[in-house]
Amino acid sequence: MSEIKRDSVHDYRPGPASELPLDPGEKVAAVFSADPRRYWYDTAVLAGIGIVLVSAALVWMGHTDQIAVAALAIAAGMALRALYFRSEAFARRWQLTDRRLVGPQGRQVMLLEITTVRRLMGDVQIVTKAGDKHLIKHLADSAAVMAAIEAARVKRAKVKR
Repeated sequence: MSEIKRDSVHDYRPGPASELPLDPGEKVAAVFSADPRRYWYDTAVLAGIGIVLVSAALVWMGHTDQIAVAALAIAAGMALRALYFRSEAFARRWQLTDRRLVGPQGRQVMLLEITTVRRLMGDVQIVTKAGDKHLIKHLADSAAVMAAIEAARVKRAKVKR
């Protein structure tokens, strides 16, 4: 009989223990963590979008009497979802070093591999030359994070020459 092996994804625990170790001589320039205010704001925006879309669908189907119940259910569902995932969202962090971005779950992005850094609401998306995309979520100041990553990338490019 074949043996069923446990998938390593079940061993994931958010937080610093899930991050790759720093290389010898590597220095951390900044740490990016989720901001509680931004986390709840993003949740409220998603709930609002959901309420608008479901309300429009209910109007289109002629069930306008159900809009209030649907809105309440969406708001409650999003609030419960936010409460459930909050510990995981706040445990995730990204470290910007002089060589790379080190993220949760063993993710890393070498600074010279970054092609695009863009803002998505309160998040920052990193796109690499290979097409990999990484999202740093719920940032208090996404513009400052983008500037720090761009500055570190430019500085690293000068060192490599």
